[in-house]
Amino acid sequence: MQKYTKTPIDLPDQVAVLKNRGLVVEDDSFALHKLGNISYYRLANYWRPMEADKKTHQFKPGSRFGDIIRLYDFDMALRSLIFTAIQHVEIAFRSQIIHCFSLPYGSFWFMDGSLFKNPSIYSRCISSLADEIHRTKEEFIIEHFAKYDNPIYPPVWKSLEVASFGTLSKIYSNFSDNAVKKDVARSLGLPQHIFLESWMTSIAVLRNCCAHHARTWNRVFTIKPQVPAKLPNAWITDRSVSPSKIYPQLCCLQYLLNAIGVGDSFKSGLKALFTAYPSVDPSAMGFPSIWQSEPLWQ
Repeated sequence: MQKYTKTPIDLPDQVAVLKNRGLVVEDDSFALHKLGNISYYRLANYWRPMEADKKTHQFKPGSRFGDIIRLYDFDMALRSLIFTAIQHVEIAFRSQIIHCFSLPYGSFWFMDGSLFKNPSIYSRCISSLADEIHRTKEEFIIEHFAKYDNPIYPPVWKSLEVASFGTLSKIYSNFSDNAVKKDVARSLGLPQHIFLESWMTSIAVLRNCCAHHARTWNRVFTIKPQVPAKLPNAWITDRSVSPSKIYPQLCCLQYLLNAIGVGDSFKSGLKALFTAYPSVDPSAMGFPSIWQSEPLWQ
């Protein structure tokens, strides 16, 4: 370990550093403008694949600043596309949990710790949910508390509407009754709850990446969705893909969107994005060469 001693440098010096490392900067004023609005180390995530030497940070011959910005713009557009798609899935998932769990277990099942497998996970979830309920400015929650004070939380159809996707995913996974969890899974086209648990955990992580503007396109994900060999609806045939890349997650997302009847815009949007940015290599995202001919993406 050693002490960090580097000092801040101005934007022209940042451009000079990149040039000295072999990056072709086509327009200095353009580079200065971009570095002034997108920090050096945020952009560094996008030029690392162009580095020939990861220690000296020397660039491969022909590496261009404009290509870095195009890759950055692609990733921003990709995150926007994914985030919109996840909203559809999250809302459907939330609605099905409320419906399928409440019919057999009543209005306040989420307050009964005996219905959950892991007490410590349950405790963290109910604490997070309590914070979300008390922090929200949603009128239906405010109006509820103006009228009722018992039980301490509103019924599930109000309370879970303000739960974060992460909390929602954990509540589902930790619930003990696999039969009702299977009902939720089947409503989303999946035969078993274990697939939905896995997919929603992965999608929650992906959503957080998008929400925090993190690099997404070639990220290596430590939380990976289970990819079944077969599913009831249109699915992929080539499963020789890296489970840690984004492609399997996008497959899961597209499958769920198809199940709730809103899959066309995401599918066409993704294809249009690759057409608009031909310099982006889909294989770096885990996409096989034949992905567009897969039944899922037809």
